[in-house]
Amino acid sequence: MRSFIRTLRKPFQRSLATLADSTSASTSTEASSSSSSSSTSNVVVENAVGKWTPHTLRTGLIARKRGMTALWDQDGRRWPVTVLQVDANQVVRHTPPPPTSPYHTLQIGASSRPPKTTTAQQLGHFRKAGVEPKYRLREYQVTEDALVKVGTELSAGHFVPGQFVDVQGISIGKGFQGVMKRHGFRGLKASHGVSVKHRSGGSIGQNQDPGRVIPGKKMPGHMGTVLRTTQNLLVHRVDHVLNLLYVRGSVPGSDDAFISVRDSKKALRSKAQLALQKGKEEGEWLSKGVVGLPTPAGTVERVKQEGWPDVVQWKGEGYAEK
Repeated sequence: MRSFIRTLRKPFQRSLATLADSTSASTSTEASSSSSSSSTSNVVVENAVGKWTPHTLRTGLIARKRGMTALWDQDGRRWPVTVLQVDANQVVRHTPPPPTSPYHTLQIGASSRPPKTTTAQQLGHFRKAGVEPKYRLREYQVTEDALVKVGTELSAGHFVPGQFVDVQGISIGKGFQGVMKRHGFRGLKASHGVSVKHRSGGSIGQNQDPGRVIPGKKMPGHMGTVLRTTQNLLVHRVDHVLNLLYVRGSVPGSDDAFISVRDSKKALRSKAQLALQKGKEEGEWLSKGVVGLPTPAGTVERVKQEGWPDVVQWKGEGYAEK
């Protein structure tokens, strides 16, 4: 009987304590609504064209690797390039900066996918942003002068021929490999005295002291399928119709892999900031022939409105003009 009485719910009595709790809850909700309204006031309404500075941190793009080819500059020199396609890049989310950082965060989505292969949680996320479901999402930190409105579609014209970029992707898997292929070991002698140990790594330890293998010893193992970054690659050509980037050199990853492309940290931003400190003119901040970069971003709408040419190519160092 006592257990039955304990299970009965006591009648709700509105006391002074409950009144105080309700008033505090109402004030907290008002504060949260005011903070949310203040945070929503920072949302980008329109992508106003700005001016690039050495302290501007622009967003990156997610491209698909399509293979390699070769291009010739005006001096007749042949350059191997990698073709990257910017496939349906859109801004999915904007996160204001935390109290400990001055940078905003933009979430970029690439390559549209059918809704039937997308989870319900992801569908709600994309529906809130007003964009189609995407295969790949990635976040980039940007400064306040490089903010882009949610739902904006980005173009390959975000990058300019002649500028340097950093690319990042997952390297091709090589499986289980030995020390000569994996770490570049010389191997043992190929002449007399070596018995079926030509590609061996040799000794892996010392003696009874320390009596163990030192951590980090280079040994055979799985090779590839790791995140790799290649820095300071030059953009040779930009195709605004097909959204193609022709980047000098090799890019990590297999064909059709997702590659992250953004402004070079060393050869572009750091070099421009150093030039600004030395008092150089605005035309000397970037590489030769590059005056500025599209700010806040190179969007598809901007390419159409301003009538950018279909294909823009880097002319070269200019030796033919000398």
